[in-house]
Amino acid sequence: MANPLRVNTVELLRRPGEHRDLDVTLPFSAFGVEDDRVEPESPVHVHVRLDALNDGVAVSGTIEFPWHGSCRRCAVDVAGQVTADVDERYQEHVTDPDAFAFDGMQLDLEPMVREIVLLEAPSTPLCRADCAGLCPVCGTDLNAGSCSCDATVADPRWGALDQLRSLAEDIHDS
Repeated sequence: MANPLRVNTVELLRRPGEHRDLDVTLPFSAFGVEDDRVEPESPVHVHVRLDALNDGVAVSGTIEFPWHGSCRRCAVDVAGQVTADVDERYQEHVTDPDAFAFDGMQLDLEPMVREIVLLEAPSTPLCRADCAGLCPVCGTDLNAGSCSCDATVADPRWGALDQLRSLAEDIHDS
């Protein structure tokens, strides 16, 4: 089966100003990588426009895919949908430092799509912006309710300063 993300650009490059739309949906497993944040069978929707330029091809559009993970504060399962913007430039003879090289015959968009999915999937998601997390002492989910633990955990590295503060308070009180 032909790779739908490998686009023949010969005809497109013959007419600068022309464009071609590409709408492809592939399972994440088609990209040959694994990531705990994206299920192998999750659909990756690629909606891009290829514009022929005098010196290459501009690719713009979006890539959409679902993700899942655990909240970094309370460890509850979270999921969502990413819509990542695409704005890339490909040149046969690279003159733009932000452009990528290609052979002028075929443009393989698979590495770009794979990179965007891996970079845009949240690595440390939150279930909500004001997530209170877990009690560091008893592990109670503070979003569901409070606990009676003394959550003030002293950092032992500051112990000498705490002793000085206590000594200063004693001197001040006497």
